[in-house]
Amino acid sequence: MNNQSQVSKKSNITKRGLALTASLVTLIANSYSAQGVTPPNQIWFDLSPNPQVLRCLAANPSIPPKARVLVQRGSLNDTMTVYLSGIKPGLKFDLFTLQRSPLLANGQIDPTFKNFGLAWYQTDLQANQTTSIRTILLDQIFGFDPDVNLKPTKTFHVGFWFNDPKDAQACGFDITKPTPFNGENKAGPLAFISRPNAVTKLGPLCTKPNLSTNPVSCDP
Repeated sequence: MNNQSQVSKKSNITKRGLALTASLVTLIANSYSAQGVTPPNQIWFDLSPNPQVLRCLAANPSIPPKARVLVQRGSLNDTMTVYLSGIKPGLKFDLFTLQRSPLLANGQIDPTFKNFGLAWYQTDLQANQTTSIRTILLDQIFGFDPDVNLKPTKTFHVGFWFNDPKDAQACGFDITKPTPFNGENKAGPLAFISRPNAVTKLGPLCTKPNLSTNPVSCDP
């Protein structure tokens, strides 16, 4: 075999090797890309307590009250389970999904916050119990009202309020000015609520953010 043939053979082997390497790189990249756009089957997130009523929530001043949420994706609807701990026995709450949160991603009060926007009443809660609901939650939860020209509006935040205004009176809540967040529209103040994502600014019920839009939207 002459030198020219050997060079040609080596060149072909090199080209095939480079092509195989490129294919593997592409395959791996596509795999990572696919993982990036595939929404999770379940998510966990914590709710943050309203600092103004913290001492009215805590069963023990040295143990912070906690509210943790699990949402599991289903084929027809989703399941949300709320776990409460460290809360004064006997307290009752009303849980909503909401358009906006008064908190920033770091837990500080949002200075631009004006109101909660659209709110959906979802369930009642009791202190230190586990409560589950089944409904549309992840990525697609929305409401609209043509009577007031309200276009489809997503409610990706989760929060709950004291059911009885008197339970927060010791923390400075004015019981003569109840909030509308229970079945009688005479609830107490906000107890816990979710925070927005630092990047997307959306609530935790959005698992498929579309970063190509401004502001960021959520793919259904």
